[in-house]
Amino acid sequence: MDLLLLEKALLGLFAAIVIATVVSKLRGKRFKLPPGPIPIPIFGNWLQVGDDLNHRNLTEYAKKFGDILLLRMGQRNLVVVSSPELAREVLHTQGVEFGSRTRNVVFDIFTDKGQDMVFTVYGEHWRKMRRIMTVPFFTNKVVQQYRQGWEDEVLEVINDVKKNPEASTNGIVLRKRLQLMMYNNLYRIMFDRRFESEDDPLFNKLKVLNGERSRLAQSFDYNYGDFIPILRPFLRGYLKICQQVKDKRLQLFKDNFVEERKKLASTKATDNNRMKCAIDYILEAEQKGEINEDNVLFIVENINVAAIETTLWSVEWGIAELVNNPHIQQKLRNELDTVLGPGVLVTEPDIPKLPYLYAVVKETLRLRMAIPLLVPHMNLHDAKLGDYDIPAESKILVNAWWLANNPAQWKKPEEFRPERFLEEEAKVEASGNDFRYLPFGVGRRSCPGIILALPILSITLGRLVQSFEMLPPPGQSKIDTTEKGGQFSLHIMKHSTIVLKPISF
Repeated sequence: MDLLLLEKALLGLFAAIVIATVVSKLRGKRFKLPPGPIPIPIFGNWLQVGDDLNHRNLTEYAKKFGDILLLRMGQRNLVVVSSPELAREVLHTQGVEFGSRTRNVVFDIFTDKGQDMVFTVYGEHWRKMRRIMTVPFFTNKVVQQYRQGWEDEVLEVINDVKKNPEASTNGIVLRKRLQLMMYNNLYRIMFDRRFESEDDPLFNKLKVLNGERSRLAQSFDYNYGDFIPILRPFLRGYLKICQQVKDKRLQLFKDNFVEERKKLASTKATDNNRMKCAIDYILEAEQKGEINEDNVLFIVENINVAAIETTLWSVEWGIAELVNNPHIQQKLRNELDTVLGPGVLVTEPDIPKLPYLYAVVKETLRLRMAIPLLVPHMNLHDAKLGDYDIPAESKILVNAWWLANNPAQWKKPEEFRPERFLEEEAKVEASGNDFRYLPFGVGRRSCPGIILALPILSITLGRLVQSFEMLPPPGQSKIDTTEKGGQFSLHIMKHSTIVLKPISF
């Protein structure tokens, strides 16, 4: 019986190979496809390329095959774009054609097949979700309403570090305290809530579940089952864990935050002067029938990942580069002292007066881009890109990191040099006015969180530099900045210990 099953499986595999070969030849005649390594039936380029599709590996393929290349990963077409001109086509000129999102087997679980905003296909649902999220999260009014809170949160970090004797001697892992700060920054906006300390049980439960979600989603370990459906049964255990984590997270969001806010709203319904937080606006949209309860929870899930984690990664990268480049740290401190005065901590309205601080932020986002391949795009229908045909439902990756680190486009891009944004690249902005520099993307599917991320980064880095001399641990000349890449992310592999010596005024 086992031999019979094996025989059927082998016959099925042989038939699939024949069909795939015929289809491949027919498609090759019909399409002028981008260049790339020669695929083999069933597996495509997977055996040659492997699972680790990070920004640096894809840069090497771009150097070999050109600014647009095609990788056939099992049954998925993966198109990699590596030039400003083609990035403009994908993100702007043909923004509608390439405006959808491709997901994978894991993101289908975590977003319930696109019930959120970030990973839904381009269309009415996306427009509705974007509109509902914009007013409570992504406007200048929100920045002005909450910037005092952000400033207070950084001050809390500074005070806690000063109380810790280890900080100024052997050093501490500052990232742990900054993580609490970032949660408080965004949970103030979402729920008018904050966590008092790193020991808060609810904060720790939230942090663990979000961390597990990030690890599972960002891993390359499940690619084989995503690329080649006949191997998907081997992913059952992995996908079961993903489902469990998703269910626990959404239940936690619902029980501890969304339902609590509903109760508060019902008891204070007559208080017209009560300041609304983001979830109030979103729950109003649910009451009007514009979205359902699941959509509400997935909005919360998007903010937990897309806003908190990415900004935290960027803060961590900025600190690491300032520690490893003490002359830049001192130059920034000099600007802050000169413009504001020694001991006068930077506030959000000060940022336009501090060009070097803004240059440090922009250089951090250039060299250490949190989402180096942006969030993948997809064309729902057959499309043209450059001189090539792109089959429907292809996954389009814009290698934004390479656009911003290509030596043909940038002067000594491997160096952390904020001065470039005051000199030869003075007109380049993080908002995407130059297609060589797209840390937040551009166009319809750009990241709206730029309006929050830039001031939070500026206030945090500015106040830390004003308050401390940040140094490597004793016996080290630099801290380790080895990268850890994921499906979309780029963060520091080792959460570094740094010494923070208070500055006297």
